[in-house]
This record gives sequence, C-alpha cells and structure tokens, in this order.
Amino acid sequence: MIKGKKVVVVMPAYNAALTLENTYRELPLDIVDDVVIVDDASSDNTIKIAKNLGIKHIVEHKKNIGYGGNQKTCYNKALNELKADIIIMLHPDYQYTPKIIPSMAFLIANDVFPVVLGSRILGKGALKGGMPLYKYIANRILTFIQNIMLNQKLSEYHTGYRAFSGKVLKNINYKANSDSFIFDNQIISQIFMAGYKIGEVSCPVKYFPEASSIGFKNSIIYGFGVIKTSVMHFLHKIKFCNFRIYQHDK
Repeated sequence: MIKGKKVVVVMPAYNAALTLENTYRELPLDIVDDVVIVDDASSDNTIKIAKNLGIKHIVEHKKNIGYGGNQKTCYNKALNELKADIIIMLHPDYQYTPKIIPSMAFLIANDVFPVVLGSRILGKGALKGGMPLYKYIANRILTFIQNIMLNQKLSEYHTGYRAFSGKVLKNINYKANSDSFIFDNQIISQIFMAGYKIGEVSCPVKYFPEASSIGFKNSIIYGFGVIKTSVMHFLHKIKFCNFRIYQHDK
C-alpha cells in the first residue's frame, strides 16, 4: 500500500512457466498488496508454479480467450473483488522489470497522472534490450501515426507495462474492447477520449527466447488494427467537436 492506496499487480499469463518465478521474485511486495495471475489456458505448468509461489489470487481460463480477454478478467478481479485503488498490469514473461512498480504507483497515488506506462523507448532501452529491428521500426511508425491521430505525444503506445487508477478503469468501458492484442490500443484511445492524461516512465527491457512475443503474422494484423483504432478515434473527436460547435451556434 502506498499513501493509503491499495496496489494490485495483475499478470495476464499464457505459457509463462519458465519466467513467472523470476518476475514474481522481483515484485516490491512491501507496497504491492495483492497479486493476481490469470492463466489463459496454458499448456505448461504456469498454474502449478503460481500456486507454489504462494500467489493467492489465481484465475484459470478453461479455454484461451485472447490477450485482451485475459486483461478484462484481470481488471474485473482487481476492481470488483479486491477493490484496488491502483492496478498495475505486468507481463509475467520477465521482459519488463518489476522494479519500477514503486515509481509508477507513486505517480498515481500522488495524483500526478491517473495512468502511467512503462516505456521501452524512453532512454533508448528497446534496441539495447534486444528488440528486433523490424519491431522497433514498426513501433516508431505506428506511434508517429497515433500521436498525430490522437493529438498526443507519447513515446510509445505498445508497451505491455501499464498502471491505472481504479477510478479510470471504472469510468471507461474496457469490457467493450477486443479480446485480441488490439485491446491495448483501444484502452488508450478510451482513456484519452475520457479526458485523462497518461504519464510515462522509462523501463529497461530484455528480449530472450523464453519471453513472450507476438508473431510476424499477428504483428501485421495488429498494425492494421492500430491504424483502424487511431482513425476511429480521430473521426470521433472531429464529430464531437463539430457537434459542440453546432450546439454553440444554436
């Protein structure tokens, strides 16, 4: 707990048996009140390892519902059952360091930002950590397009390391989003559409064989989904602005 705020870390897991323990061991449990792991029908021993680690809140999907669907379960559990004030979504693949959780939680607990992203781009950590060059280039192109369409200046939109105020998640309809990878971008669009600000913290990252990674085919599908989401956001804002102007003229 930090400044009287209940902090819950949620981990959407899929075949994370080889990396879950390392991720969990680095969690700052002095400020993290609860840990939730949601297993999306893994074929390995993710559940067994989670139980051996003593994680109390384990949710097991009987069938794979997708990365976005997994996050929905994570947030529902943290908000509705655990009454979390701050929810931090961390992949259990040990790609992102849990050591910056205190910084992310501090910014939210002190009302600096209601949402904080762990950025791989700030500090030039992505390439240093082994991000494939094609993914880095795609990240930069998509982020450039998104910043224009959403009228923002984030360093990246594609990190899997995110911290939210519970109030933000309660005030946006994340349940209406896709169950696929594009969920990550849809929720950012919702957050900006609702008028919230997003802060960023530089996050070291490491790519290695055991870390989860979206394949090339899914990356292409994801890329087109990102552009579609950005265009929809832009058109919605234009429509909303025109409506306000029309109402003012009347």
